[in-house]
Amino acid sequence: MEAATNVDAKLIALAKHLNGRVITNDFNLNKVAQLRGVDVININDLANALKPVALPGETMTVKIIKPGEEPGQGVGYLDDGTMVVVEDGRDHIGRDVAIEVTSALQTSAGRMIFGKIDADKIFNPKPRRKGPTHREGERPRNTTPGK
Repeated sequence: MEAATNVDAKLIALAKHLNGRVITNDFNLNKVAQLRGVDVININDLANALKPVALPGETMTVKIIKPGEEPGQGVGYLDDGTMVVVEDGRDHIGRDVAIEVTSALQTSAGRMIFGKIDADKIFNPKPRRKGPTHREGERPRNTTPGK
C-alpha cells in the first residue's frame, strides 16, 4: 500500500488495496477517488435517485405552509423534503390542495417542483369563525324581523 498523508488519501489507498468502494457525501473525496480509479458511491446522488419523479401533467397533493417569493405563490414540501412551489397558492396556506405539476427542476440543493392549483380539490378549507357575531361586552342585537 502506498504511503498516504491525509485521511482522504488513506481512505482511497485502503479502498484501492482492498479492491473496495468508497461511500461518501464529500464532493472532493468523490472526485479524487474517481481520478485514482476507485469506485465511489455518493450518498447525495443515491438519495436524489430514490426521490419520486414528478412529470408535467401529473397531479399530487401538498400542504401549503408558507408564502413563496413571488406574488401569489405558496410553498409546501413533500415527505422527502422536496420543495413544491404552487402558483396562486398563497391564499391556501394551511390547507391541503391538489396541484398539477407544470415543471420540475433539479438544483444542487435538491429538487423543486412547480405546479398550479386545482381549485376544485381543496381538501381542508379554512375554518369559518364560530361563536358570537357581536363584540365582547355588547348585547347581541335582535335580528328577528318585525321586532
